[in-house]
Amino acid sequence: MRDGSVLPEGSVLQRERELAALPVYRRSDFSVLTDLYQLTMMYGYFKSGRMNKRVVFDLFYRVNPCGNGYVLAAGLEQAVMYLRGLRFEEDQLEYLRSLGIFDEPFLEELSRFHFSGTLYAVPEGCVVFPQEPVLRLEGRVFELQLIESALLCFVNHQSLIATKAARMVEATRVVALADDQPISEFGLRRAQNVDAALFGARAAFIGGCASTSNVAAGKYFGIPVSGTQAHSWVQSFPTELEAFRAYANAFPDNAVLLVDTYNVLRSGLPNAITVARELRAQGRELRGIRIDSGDLAYLSKAARRQLDAAGFSQTRIIASDDLDEHTIRDLILQGAPIDAWGVGTALVTAKDCPALGGVYKLSAELEDGRFAPRIKVSENPAKVTNPGKKKWVRFYVDGWANADLIMLDDQPTPHGEPVVLFDPIHTYKRKTLVEYSVREMLVPIIVDGELVYELPTLDAIRTFARAELAAIPPETRRALNPHTYHVDLSEELWALKQQMVQAVVP
Repeated sequence: MRDGSVLPEGSVLQRERELAALPVYRRSDFSVLTDLYQLTMMYGYFKSGRMNKRVVFDLFYRVNPCGNGYVLAAGLEQAVMYLRGLRFEEDQLEYLRSLGIFDEPFLEELSRFHFSGTLYAVPEGCVVFPQEPVLRLEGRVFELQLIESALLCFVNHQSLIATKAARMVEATRVVALADDQPISEFGLRRAQNVDAALFGARAAFIGGCASTSNVAAGKYFGIPVSGTQAHSWVQSFPTELEAFRAYANAFPDNAVLLVDTYNVLRSGLPNAITVARELRAQGRELRGIRIDSGDLAYLSKAARRQLDAAGFSQTRIIASDDLDEHTIRDLILQGAPIDAWGVGTALVTAKDCPALGGVYKLSAELEDGRFAPRIKVSENPAKVTNPGKKKWVRFYVDGWANADLIMLDDQPTPHGEPVVLFDPIHTYKRKTLVEYSVREMLVPIIVDGELVYELPTLDAIRTFARAELAAIPPETRRALNPHTYHVDLSEELWALKQQMVQAVVP
């Protein structure tokens, strides 16, 4: 469901009930998963009589991570489950009471708290770019202030990992199709604690990974699980050959042998071939070998030659060993005959760019029946926000995403008429679109506290993400020096922004 239309209550809530049964979404402490200054601001709104002021907040980011050309949006499901279940229970209220900074009337107000606002968002798996609202929230400032930190936590983390996974999958396409070289996420032991491991595995699957080693992520999210053996398995037997035989006996139809415990070419591979012959005598085949250290290009080529010479051309070679998208790309360009990849630390921690700098900014306040724009001005031009309640659209030309336009919400969406786009900074850079299709990117998720969007399955999100990425020009998807995708402001929004900046900066 991605066109934004409202579904019958039963079909919407059935999926929510399924997700609510998952332990990862049954968190009793979510109401205090916030920064203290959110609560102190809420207290200030309460004491000053402004708690019911209706406002609009945008959640967006300013800079693409990892030198990338885009971000793959993820984390919406977690955000929705958080908002729908957000309540203050007695133990959380008692803790806040113990801080000695809030009075009883405020705590009583918190005891009645629930999210009654409206959430618009891009569906999970959408490709997004800097300054574009990934989420847009409308409601009481009292509610929208509380949820800032948690929403940023969910969306920043999963979007970062999904993007990192997409980069790695893209690397496998240098000379081969990604389906021919699947990537498995192996990061549980290196993640920054349990939630990062679980939701990191989920995000990696959205980004294109084929499986995870994380059994809990498989159980909770339905992600295919994969895994073979560690070096300790081989070390625990008197000989490597005995270890391989024991493993093949346990998994005769799915044996993948780790061949680098002692020496890949002199020991591991010859022993693996011996076991492969024994399996074939039983009418079975050795599924694969895994190499986890050494010169992967050299070793995989030598292993392929030995396996082929022994008649095992269908035995797959799997590589691991601290891989990232750059290493994967280089190995493929060197002709390494690797069939699948196991990626851990660099993926689940987004090692070279461990945070997505998403922000959550007030953009409008209701005054006299209409939303009046608000702006944040900074000495740093990149931190000057786009004011007003906004939407944004994507233009497609010949099937490719061509440019995005951020507009004021009450502006009509272009439909067929020529559209002039200009760079918001270097305004002399302009182009005109004549033949195009257009798509509004924000869709209603929660309206006045009620869920109106059918949360898709993880498989559907992953399929959608793949289609979204396929529509982005390859120049924008490339890992090094990607082409900057056009994200423009409408002339009305641009003029409003300039006027408001000039009004506060003499």
